[in-house]
Amino acid sequence: MTIETDRLLLRAFTPADVDAVYEACQDEDIQFYTPVPVPYRRADAEKLVGETLPAQWAEDRDYTLGAFRKDTGALVGSYCLTLVSRGVWELGYWAVEEQRGRGYSVEAARALCDWGWATLDVHRIEWWAMVGNTGSRAVAEKLGFTVEGTLRNRSIANDGKPHDWWVGGLLRP
Repeated sequence: MTIETDRLLLRAFTPADVDAVYEACQDEDIQFYTPVPVPYRRADAEKLVGETLPAQWAEDRDYTLGAFRKDTGALVGSYCLTLVSRGVWELGYWAVEEQRGRGYSVEAARALCDWGWATLDVHRIEWWAMVGNTGSRAVAEKLGFTVEGTLRNRSIANDGKPHDWWVGGLLRP
């Protein structure tokens, strides 16, 4: 499956993308705000691309796509829809540090949500982000998500401490 936007190509990760995923996941913000292993090793990227993501696709419970710039082929980030419950999917994403601030995440996430509305049995898409992840919140708000609240001490982050999370929702248009 591929999704094209004006500037991006969204597609499943392949073994050729392992190095780019590994490099992106060395970023401290990705390691802090997302559940990637720390330290993030090349073997983690190999397992993600070669085993974890294909298995989730096969089970129809997670659709993770890499977003790549059309002009350079560079990895922009990872964008996914993950099944939460019947008709409810979660939008998740991370962006390569060098690609942030250019509108790519809004473009990629919007395209993936549009695909979800058209293809999956979706009536609600949720977004979750650790409080403080203002970049993720800005993307969600630009997509039209309503920030519905803050969950106190929702998870233990990679720093070993509990953190609050924002939760938002976007209903079928």
